Amino acid sequence: MTHSQQTTLVLGGTGRTGSRVAKNLIGRGLGARTAARGGADVRFDWDDKSTHGPALAGVDSVYLVTPVMRVDFAGQVSDFLDLAEEAGARHITYLSTYGIEQAPAEFAIRAVELDLLGRTRLTHSILRPGWVMQNFSDDHLPLVDGLITVPTGDGADAFVDAEDIAAVATETLANPEAHAGAQYAPTGPEALTVAEVAAIIGDVIGRPVKHNDIDREAWISGAVAAGFVPAPYGEILRWLTGTIASGKGSRPTDDVRKVTGVPPTSLADFAKRSILAWAGQAPR
Repeated sequence: MTHSQQTTLVLGGTGRTGSRVAKNLIGRGLGARTAARGGADVRFDWDDKSTHGPALAGVDSVYLVTPVMRVDFAGQVSDFLDLAEEAGARHITYLSTYGIEQAPAEFAIRAVELDLLGRTRLTHSILRPGWVMQNFSDDHLPLVDGLITVPTGDGADAFVDAEDIAAVATETLANPEAHAGAQYAPTGPEALTVAEVAAIIGDVIGRPVKHNDIDREAWISGAVAAGFVPAPYGEILRWLTGTIASGKGSRPTDDVRKVTGVPPTSLADFAKRSILAWAGQAPR
C-alpha cells in the first residue's frame, strides 16, 4: 500500500495512545480516522455492531485497542476482525500488554493475540508494553497526600511513556510490510520499583513522595466499591499488580529504539514534562 492510499482506523482514538497514534500518522501525511464512543471522527461502540462497518469503510489498517475495564470481549473482537477482513483491511496493530503471552488462553487479551496469529488474510503487529508512565500523572495511580498507593511490593517494572508506545505503533502502521508478524515490548530504559518512581517524582516536585504498598485485596475491594472498576475486572488488577510484586514485571528492551531510532523516555524526563499534573502536591 502506498502512503497516498493508506488510511488507518484508530480505535480508542481519544485515549492515551490512540490520540497520539492518530496525531503521528497525520503528521506524516497519512490518513487516520479516530473512533470512539464520542469526540472522535466516527462513533464506535463495541456493544453496538451498527457502528463497526461504517468505521471500517475504506481503511487499510487498524490500531486495535480492545474494550477497557472488561474481561469478556474476545468474541466481540473476533467478529470485528472478521468484518475488518471483509472490508478490505490488511493490517492490524494490536495494543496488548506485557507478559500476556504467559497468561492462560482464556484471558481475553491473550485470546485476541491467538486469534490474530491464526489469521492469514491480515498481517499483524503485537505491542506488549510495560506499565504506562501516565498512570502516575492521571487518575489511575494518583498522588494523594504524598503517597502513591498500589500493591506492587518491591517488584520493578520498566514503565514506558505512552508517547513511545504510540511512536512504535505509528511505525508499524506506516510501514506494515516491514513489521508484519512482529511482536514488540516497548519499555522505558530502566526497571524501577514504585518506591523509586515516588522518589523521582518527589525530586521533581520538591516534596517527599512515598509508595504506600497497600494490601492487594483491600486495594481491589476499594477500587470496586468506589466504582473505579467493575467487580470482574478485579481479577485483571490482581494479575497486573501480582506480576510486578512477584518480580515478573517488564524489563528494559531495545524495542523503542529499534523500531523508531529514538531512545525511550526515562521516568525522570517524563516527570519533568508532567510536573503540572502534581501541581497541588508541590511546595507552596
